[in-house]
Amino acid sequence: MSELTTTMRAISQDVLGGPEVLKEVELPVPTPGPNEVLVRVHAAGLNPTDWKHRALKLLLGEPPYVLGWDVSGVVEAVGVGVTLFKPGDEVFGMLPFPYGAGSHAEYVTAPARALVRKPSSIDHVAAGALPLVGLTAWQALVDTADIQAGQRVLVHAAAGGVGHVAVQIAKARGAYVIGTASAAKHDYLRDLGADEVIDYHTTDVAETVRDVDVVLDALGGETRLRSLRTLRPGGLLVSILPHGAEGLSEEADRLGVRVELLLVEADHAGMTAIADLVESGRLRPTVAGTFPLAEAATAHALGETGRTTGKLVLVVR
Repeated sequence: MSELTTTMRAISQDVLGGPEVLKEVELPVPTPGPNEVLVRVHAAGLNPTDWKHRALKLLLGEPPYVLGWDVSGVVEAVGVGVTLFKPGDEVFGMLPFPYGAGSHAEYVTAPARALVRKPSSIDHVAAGALPLVGLTAWQALVDTADIQAGQRVLVHAAAGGVGHVAVQIAKARGAYVIGTASAAKHDYLRDLGADEVIDYHTTDVAETVRDVDVVLDALGGETRLRSLRTLRPGGLLVSILPHGAEGLSEEADRLGVRVELLLVEADHAGMTAIADLVESGRLRPTVAGTFPLAEAATAHALGETGRTTGKLVLVVR
């Protein structure tokens, strides 16, 4: 490691709660273990799972902990056995979900195969926005649903973090994409390639959309249950909220459709596919706003409004 400092700034919390529990702390720089790399973080995306874990006891247990799963940066050091990267390589990816959190800091360790080389066509901020939402959309639409050209795909919350990436991935696969969003975001979704946009404030999607092959659900609750009606016989709803699904399987069976509940995973092949889509110009993240690391609490508060288009990103370096 070249002239590496021994301590780093990070955003941590000692208790669960609102954005105000987040604080900047000084922590030791971690050391990469076997098959790990140490990344000097340049940018790290924010996702709803960050504010949910900040506020609630979910998958990480009790704080203190450093949140953040998205990372884009530069390899600073490599552990034993790493052959994919050398110090100085620009990389991006998602830390293993849920237990690999920690990218909201100046340095983070990651399994080498959770990362891929950052496409040269985008900067670290754009790259830092992509991994978690990109992998979620890819694993839902491609790995799970295996969408094909000409299929009809309904994307809920299509202007959100996962949604706006899912629209582009579905279009890259040749699908006909229907997106739901408030009216103010319809032109934006058409620019991304959506074939049809629906204002969920004024239109009952479950009553108007039919013969869909795949539904990507990012909302849960009653919307998820009612969306089963939009599917053709044998169609598939993939929900990225794998909880609170009481009655969902029973209703799917009654309607002759299928349901899968997805929790995103770190995935070298998926990240490679996402990087390829970026390099070919078929995928671009929308960055709704950037914040310096010290203003993580402000970013959390904005993200929790649920009104942002695309992604919020912490700029670390």
